[in-house]
Amino acid sequence: MNAHDPVAVQSIEHAQAAEEGLVREFVLRNPDYYIDVFARIRRASGAVWPFNLAAALLGPVWAAARGITLLFWLIFFLETLAVVQIGVGAAGNLGAGEQARAERVTKQAQVRAEQAKAAEAAGADNAAGLKSSAAALEKAANTARMRADAAKAKAPVVIGSGIVTLLFARLIAGFLANRMLERRFARWRSNPTLQRGLNHPLALCALAFCIAAYGLSVYRFAAPTPAVWLTAAPSNREWQAALSSGLDSLMGAVSHLGEGFFGGITGAISLVLDVLAYGLTGMPWPVTMAIILALAWQLAGPRVAIFTAAALAYLAVLGFWEKSLETVALLGTSAIICLAIGIPLGIWCGRRPRVYAAVRPVLDFMQTMPAFVYLIPVIALFGIGKPPGVIATLIFGTPPVVRLTALGLQGVPPAIREAAQAYGATRWFLLTRVDLPLAMPSIMAGINQTILMCLSMVVIASLIGAKGLGEDVLNALQYAAVGQGLLAGFAILLCAMIIDRIVQGRTR
Repeated sequence: MNAHDPVAVQSIEHAQAAEEGLVREFVLRNPDYYIDVFARIRRASGAVWPFNLAAALLGPVWAAARGITLLFWLIFFLETLAVVQIGVGAAGNLGAGEQARAERVTKQAQVRAEQAKAAEAAGADNAAGLKSSAAALEKAANTARMRADAAKAKAPVVIGSGIVTLLFARLIAGFLANRMLERRFARWRSNPTLQRGLNHPLALCALAFCIAAYGLSVYRFAAPTPAVWLTAAPSNREWQAALSSGLDSLMGAVSHLGEGFFGGITGAISLVLDVLAYGLTGMPWPVTMAIILALAWQLAGPRVAIFTAAALAYLAVLGFWEKSLETVALLGTSAIICLAIGIPLGIWCGRRPRVYAAVRPVLDFMQTMPAFVYLIPVIALFGIGKPPGVIATLIFGTPPVVRLTALGLQGVPPAIREAAQAYGATRWFLLTRVDLPLAMPSIMAGINQTILMCLSMVVIASLIGAKGLGEDVLNALQYAAVGQGLLAGFAILLCAMIIDRIVQGRTR
């Protein structure tokens, strides 16, 4: 483009005028300054850090007024540390703990010295021991006083470090403010609903919040004996006891009313477990091993078959064969049930966003709740043994396959689905021949994660009577048998790897 072309020059001037108008509309206050700063940032070939004096003076209040959340919290935490250092140093309580200890030990030394005098006057045999104890206590008190004096002498250093931290926080605010505001301006241009200008109510709230937080923090750390309401959260043990009693009664009532239903679920799971366990352990071990190797070769190839042979040899030679088959039965039952529930539910969620929005909080709860917590209601409703272990594993292992199946279906390109529909594809054909094949990598990742989740519950389920290799690991933990625990842990790992390699190999 010719720089002397009047049309080109007019076009450039028009673009600059439009840009300046947008900056004025965005910042509202002091627009000329920000027009120049934003232009410098955009024209620079490298990183430039123009200093914003208003941001350096006002700190987090300026960041809140401009809606820059990250800068607000960064400066707030640095300033909180700074004011606490300044307050602790100015209060002169740096050696308060050692001073209190010195006074306490001094009183003990005086009491011990009086006991020594009385024992010496009475001619008791322990007089020398009491004198020695009194001297040791006096020495400890002197040491505590020296430490307290040394801590008090550090007060100017602590105050100085607090001032340096405060200045550092304000310098960060000054140097980061313009670049962060320019990035926010770029986002505002594509999304005009973002805040622009100065938000004065939010700035006042930020100011009040900072004053309260700084004051309470300084009082908490600088006061010799801060108020109890500030150091300990309010609690009501009576409410806790009442809620616990109510939950106990509720679980008891549910268990009693649904005894037949829960018994039916336990029986069905026990039937599947018994069939798998009998099929794996009932046949001669060479036949079972040969079947597993043949499946590995056919479904995943020779490399996986060689790995499977080595893993099975490890299990057999070290005496983990029978318990490994029990673990595989438990793991297989859990995985089968997880996939039988998770894949259809994931398909439904993938095609119905409202259903996924309703199911997502439940999946979050199932994944974030600690695994040990699952065991409490499971034991109350289903008792102990392998079926409750399968149910606890089911709760923990189902969410990944649901999420990844839904994610895979949502990622199918709409153009492909529209083309299939244009050629007259039915809903079933669209699902089985278009959606599922294209979503299969994500679905297989969900299956992999479910298998690993079920594996991680093997040891935890052994706490409620689910036997297998998890029992060996649990015994090793109880008796500190490190070697036994490591060998059993490797056996669990190999079982899961065999299953995962065969399943993933079939997909490839």
